[in-house]
Amino acid sequence: MSSNGYAYGPSGVARREEEIAYNEGPSAAFIKCPTVSRKTMTITIVRLGSPRKPKEGLRLGTVRRPPRGVPKSEFGKRDFYDVWLPMLSPSQVLVKEAKGAQDNRAWAKFERKFRSEMNAPEAQRLLELLAAFSHQTDFSVGCYCEDESRCHRSLLRQLLAERGAKIA
Repeated sequence: MSSNGYAYGPSGVARREEEIAYNEGPSAAFIKCPTVSRKTMTITIVRLGSPRKPKEGLRLGTVRRPPRGVPKSEFGKRDFYDVWLPMLSPSQVLVKEAKGAQDNRAWAKFERKFRSEMNAPEAQRLLELLAAFSHQTDFSVGCYCEDESRCHRSLLRQLLAERGAKIA
């Protein structure tokens, strides 16, 4: 066991028992809970439908629509996503605008509008949550677009980094 209370196994997994209070105040009761963590956790930004990589973790689909012609039971098996998270995708109007952005000026306009959408309180809370999770577990976020530089996932990468997320 190291000085910080963690014992690291050969896989880099750390185990530690922590006391967790399940009540507050003078009548607080504590239970011992084993916790598991790895030395580094990150968010991986991916193209949905691409083969999964090691340590990618749970795949979140930040897309407006599910994949066409794919049964819901097959989304994860076909490497699309495990959980659908459309709240972090552009609105339908902005999706059309992004697809039509042919030059840097049009893309910059899309970027401003998408960042504005992500300033909504619900989106802000979700981005903060994902940034916090990146310090506890591996997971990935993605979209279908082939070119990340012209995809909202490049902007999600920036938004998450601005909130202190660990990104691969």
